[in-house]
Amino acid sequence: MRTWIRNPLAAWTGSDADASGGLVVDGAHIVECLIAGAEPEAACDQVFDASDCVLIPGLVNCHHHFYQTLTRALPAALNKELFPWLQALYPVWAGLDTRAVELSTHLALAELMLSGCTLASDHHYLFTDAIDDAIDIQAGVARELGVRVVLTRGSMSLGESAGGLPPDRVVQSPEHILAESERLIARHHEAEPGAIVQIALAPCSPFSVTDDLMRDSAALARQHGVRLHTHLAETQDENDFCLSFVGKRPLDYLEDLGWVADDVWLAHGIHFEDAEVARLGAAGVGISHCPSSNMVLASGTCRVRDLEAAGCPVGLGVDGSASNDSSNMIGEVRQAFLLQRLRDGSAQVTHDDALRWGTVGGARLFGRDELGTLAPGQAADFGLYALDELRFSGAGDPVAALVLCGAHRVQHLMIAGEWRVRDGAIPGLDIEALRHEHAAAAQRLAAG
Repeated sequence: MRTWIRNPLAAWTGSDADASGGLVVDGAHIVECLIAGAEPEAACDQVFDASDCVLIPGLVNCHHHFYQTLTRALPAALNKELFPWLQALYPVWAGLDTRAVELSTHLALAELMLSGCTLASDHHYLFTDAIDDAIDIQAGVARELGVRVVLTRGSMSLGESAGGLPPDRVVQSPEHILAESERLIARHHEAEPGAIVQIALAPCSPFSVTDDLMRDSAALARQHGVRLHTHLAETQDENDFCLSFVGKRPLDYLEDLGWVADDVWLAHGIHFEDAEVARLGAAGVGISHCPSSNMVLASGTCRVRDLEAAGCPVGLGVDGSASNDSSNMIGEVRQAFLLQRLRDGSAQVTHDDALRWGTVGGARLFGRDELGTLAPGQAADFGLYALDELRFSGAGDPVAALVLCGAHRVQHLMIAGEWRVRDGAIPGLDIEALRHEHAAAAQRLAAG
């Protein structure tokens, strides 16, 4: 099936390609980018009129915790910084069951897709006997919705009794964690370009697992060719905790564990010194900037431009919906734009930079060369945004308007050549029923 996405109102491709006349999609790939006034080289089976929409590549979410959609704006966790915030929420999250995992995954992915996200990563690190199959559940939901995911098998093995942060009842043995990690890679990981489901290994943080598990996770990931992920340098308290716990700054500790490499991406990456930024860039370590979460928890501001200049792939993440309270990727693009402007100045950060972080940067972070840009040969993953709301009225530059005027919802979304959002809705998904059941699950979880 050849489809011409004809004459968008404006197009931002993230590449050198000019798509002002639209795209031609054949199967799961883009086969032509057309300049204004041009016609496709061959006849098309369908013509889709995009004249009222702005066209951009699909957004890439590099860090999330889907289950946290169940604890948004939870009173017990309000107005706290990271460590006390976690200590308030761990006992609540320990009550998750399989239906809660399924509902939270479904809702988080639907929310992301409706904002224009085509690839989402989830960091699920909290396992109990009741939800040991959480990643299997998530993979099933992603395939049902047709959205690309990088699902990380997180882990916590160092409980409070051993000096760690999480309660003992949500930690697991290293042997079980590694066995489950290997099982999930064998069952779900798709290594080829165009993959829908990929697996990565993701100890929660270097302070909630043992150093042996960090090393063994890295060895297992490299044995099977999957990526590695963890939280690092999110707060100054974390740096101080690391110094007192292992006698080293977080990055030094991570390097000792064999984790400073180009198959690793870190969530947050805020509190790095200049020399550490240079080391991260030289190694090609990826960074997921999570602006909304960082502001809600007052964690600090990631040095995005410095990290990029040093050589780090930098993408964006919405982070957990208990620290962001939203799973909106185009909204996160705007937050990154505003926060980085506040840090570096209005002349140094443009809307193009923010869109690049939300698309090209995320794809590069995951090693997904076929994603993040619009050009012949690339995957047919893109969003079309209508500028028909009051917030856009009077906007002179349609692409800039997405970021500056605060786009929050995609009109149409294509993933791998298939329409996954049409006219602002996900075909076949009863949003109201999902929302109702998800809200009921959240109430049960909060009640204990």
